[in-house]
Amino acid sequence: MRLGLLLLASTCVFAQLPKERERARDVFVELIEINTTDSAGDNTQAAEAMAARFRAAGFPPADIQVLGPNPHKGNLVVRYRGTGAAKPILFIGHLDVVEARREDWSFDPFKFLEKDGYFYGRGAEDDKSGDAALVANFLRLKEEGFQPDRDLILALTSDEEGGDYNGAAWLLHTHRDLVDAAFCVNTDAGGGEFEHGRRIALSVQAAEKTFQSFKFEVKNKGGHSSLPVPDNAIYHLAGSLDAIQRYAFPVLLNPVSRGFFDRMSAIVGGQEGSDMKAVVQTPDLPGPVSRLSKIAYLNAMLRTTCVPTMLQAGDAENALPQDAVAIVNCRLVPGDSAQNVLSALTHTVHDMQVSITPLRPEVAGPASPIPDDFMKILESSSNSLWPGVPVVPVMETGATDGKYFRLAGIPTYGVSGFFYDIDDVRAHGRDERIGAESFFEGVEFYYRLMHALAK
Repeated sequence: MRLGLLLLASTCVFAQLPKERERARDVFVELIEINTTDSAGDNTQAAEAMAARFRAAGFPPADIQVLGPNPHKGNLVVRYRGTGAAKPILFIGHLDVVEARREDWSFDPFKFLEKDGYFYGRGAEDDKSGDAALVANFLRLKEEGFQPDRDLILALTSDEEGGDYNGAAWLLHTHRDLVDAAFCVNTDAGGGEFEHGRRIALSVQAAEKTFQSFKFEVKNKGGHSSLPVPDNAIYHLAGSLDAIQRYAFPVLLNPVSRGFFDRMSAIVGGQEGSDMKAVVQTPDLPGPVSRLSKIAYLNAMLRTTCVPTMLQAGDAENALPQDAVAIVNCRLVPGDSAQNVLSALTHTVHDMQVSITPLRPEVAGPASPIPDDFMKILESSSNSLWPGVPVVPVMETGATDGKYFRLAGIPTYGVSGFFYDIDDVRAHGRDERIGAESFFEGVEFYYRLMHALAK
């Protein structure tokens, strides 16, 4: 039972003023309709559009910064001044989006569309809904005259989805003072899940895997295809990939993934729940590990994974290949390293004809164990909107900009108040969308969370 079906649907009732809905929607529309792809978009245009809203709301010009290493890669940083009783809180989202071709969509991906209870457009899920929630709530708090005990910092960045100028890393490297904080809340991770119309859980991401690819290459003298021999570059490469398919990295849990399995065990129940509870207590139990590993998501939560994603070999159909290459993409759990993975791959392949080289070596980010007081605030904010829906710590199997802040010593928690159908996730895909009510609920969730964290 994938993530369980036992929770009853909860009804969300909250007092969000119509004007707050209108403002959040207006911000969302403006962001969706600014193309911020790496190929043809302009991140700076989106950053300046949001900066204009903060200027109009009366934020001091010195507290509104649009800056970046490239004219089209601007990042927006806004500081909401508090009393200074505590160190600031940083809230982040990314303005850039993945590519979206008009011919691949049912409509223009950069034209906001409301239809059948959904808001459509590139970035509707990832991550302009989160950006809109942050902007709308900073404006709302300013209008209400809210005085936090600490500064609240908003950073909307570029190139999270890819490009030459990652905004989060650039800000930390060149303007650490603008984004330095006690901790960071990331809209681009975590969030709620629907299954068959029922709210299952609200997750908080406190760790993530590290992206690391390896190049597998076999060079050979080749020859004529009419005279085949066993020493074929493709055979060597295929054998190495088959070995990788059959190899399972050891289970490596951290406080966050342990917390995930512990909390989800009670939600899921049955054999799967028992297995989750078992691996928390004894991570190397063969039976529970074997059964959980058959579920792709849970397998990815248990260990480092590697999978071939690209292949290339040969130059002609009538010639034995002189070169065969595969790209194997690995996702490393916190605590693992590229060197450990390289050693495991080399030992598993055990073929001297196959060279294995890391591409763009990455540094794994640490986990951010969730303090009890932070978890209690999350649970209280969630329960005020969605009674009975549990909050579950999670390790992201993909990657976000949260990694850079964790590496910089700033604990980072992926928190999103938006709920999505787990069987219809469209981030990065065709006709990306978010439920209209889910959007407005998420905006209200962030408003309550900001209030609670800032006092």
